[in-house]
Amino acid sequence: MSYCRSRKQVVVHRPVVWVVGASRGIGREVAKEFASIGCMVVASARSRKRLISLEREIIRLGGHAEALVCDVRETRSVRRTAAAILRKHGAIDVLIYTAGVTAFKTLGNTSLAQIERIQSVNFRGAAAAIKAVLPSMVKMKRGWIINVVTTAATKTFAESAAYSASKAALMSLGNVLREEVRSHRIKVTNVYPGATNTEMWPKDERRKLAPRMMSARGVAEAILNIYQMPPDVVVEDIVLRPIGGDIG
Repeated sequence: MSYCRSRKQVVVHRPVVWVVGASRGIGREVAKEFASIGCMVVASARSRKRLISLEREIIRLGGHAEALVCDVRETRSVRRTAAAILRKHGAIDVLIYTAGVTAFKTLGNTSLAQIERIQSVNFRGAAAAIKAVLPSMVKMKRGWIINVVTTAATKTFAESAAYSASKAALMSLGNVLREEVRSHRIKVTNVYPGATNTEMWPKDERRKLAPRMMSARGVAEAILNIYQMPPDVVVEDIVLRPIGGDIG
């Protein structure tokens, strides 16, 4: 936390961290990790039930959390959520975009509707969230945007064309954005996890491959470690793979 001193008092600013896609998987674990170091975590996703469960868990452990339902497929929903956070907390210091969906299908078997859904969540939703927080970060001359991408954005895996394309778009967005906001002292980090044990995987595949996968908590801990580095350092890209290597 940062401190602002005056003659009369010491004002403590508790970093406000907006975790998008926090109801499950990596996002849920990220929310808990950042809450564990005293951040004010605003957790958003579509599932109110899962978000309330997360909020209660964090508060029970002594952390600070707020659950806000947000559908990243709807730009107005993203804008309203960002505005609500800024109105209540005065700042969004860190945006962590973890929302993601996929379809384990060849391109020929993936419908245009499925491609649009994947693109809207994995890329367009991220762009909307970033655009919603950017003006306030520019004004503050600080901020951090962390995009959870995937190793599939840079390495070819069969039956992941729509997913890989959407995440490659997110990767490029982050890379370009980083150069555009350096002068405002805003950090941009792209995180590339390999196979991670989350609900994104089909149940049978997940059960079979679980011993070879990373845990969502492990990925979240790595992201927290990046955040805790010295303030004059930015990790621009970090690749995380299971110790046994890629699956597929």
